[in-house]
Amino acid sequence: MSENHPALSENHPALSENHPALSENRPAVGENRPAAPAAPPQQAQEPHAPDAQREARETATPGGSGQGVYLYAVTSGGEPPRDLHGVMDGVVRTVSCGGLVAHIGDVPLDRFGEEPLRRSLEDLDWVEGVARAHHRVVEALAAAGPTAPVRLVTVYTGEEQVRDLLDRRHDDFAEILSHVAGRREWGVKAYLRRDTPPPSPSPAAATAAGGDSPGMAYLRRKKESLRGREDLWRAAAERAEHLHAELGQIAVASRRHRPQDPQLSGRSESMVLNGAYLVDPAREEEFAAVLGGYRDRFLDVELTGPWAPYSFTSIDLGAGRAGGVR
Repeated sequence: MSENHPALSENHPALSENHPALSENRPAVGENRPAAPAAPPQQAQEPHAPDAQREARETATPGGSGQGVYLYAVTSGGEPPRDLHGVMDGVVRTVSCGGLVAHIGDVPLDRFGEEPLRRSLEDLDWVEGVARAHHRVVEALAAAGPTAPVRLVTVYTGEEQVRDLLDRRHDDFAEILSHVAGRREWGVKAYLRRDTPPPSPSPAAATAAGGDSPGMAYLRRKKESLRGREDLWRAAAERAEHLHAELGQIAVASRRHRPQDPQLSGRSESMVLNGAYLVDPAREEEFAAVLGGYRDRFLDVELTGPWAPYSFTSIDLGAGRAGGVR
């Protein structure tokens, strides 16, 4: 799996720029109750009445109070892929409500509860393993029909919470699934070419430099070099803006993400465009053809995908941050 894979990219809900693994390394308490505490007992982020704590324990999954329910995605029905396994090689099963289907699996709260998850998200190797498994499930579902992935490590205390989510957010999920049906996400990244020479000094500057002292000549050359790099960056950024706009005219929807850090992009060049585009299959060739006109002395353009529509299925589950026990 490449560094541009959405499950490992900070751009996507699976690992978004707001994900605790890429920000404060802490999960958020969700819109319902915190998960039932695993042994040893864990302290919730927010106080809850004893009755609410007891109710949370009673709604834990059939596997016992030490089990949580991991939510991968929501679909509009249909037959899910058989023998599908996800995080920690757990079997993926379904919960249905109102014509929507949630795809879930059991996870141990001694790894996915509040405090354990807080520690685990500091381990990027662990996050990568979970992200790969998460994406494997989402890709299998997306290949079968419209799919709305949820963010990485979205964990509930029991199936009833998941049914409640499907009931309360039915219209939101239905609208998203209708929007992405039959379409695929493509990613476009544009980098400032590393081998582009900076502009040459102006004739007037070169003439002036001839009468400078060695120290002044050095400072002038340094200033011209900085100006040249700034001009080059501005030119590349302007080209990237035009590229994003032209692609957006072909795509059904587009989203511009913040540039990736080189550790995630796998490249040392500066990224000037990090875009995601939802495209109808009939226009995919037209979409890809646009990129050829922007591969020039300023930009190196990279196309990734197709992916499941991570960038266009984000739904606020009320946590304020991605992931976490709800």
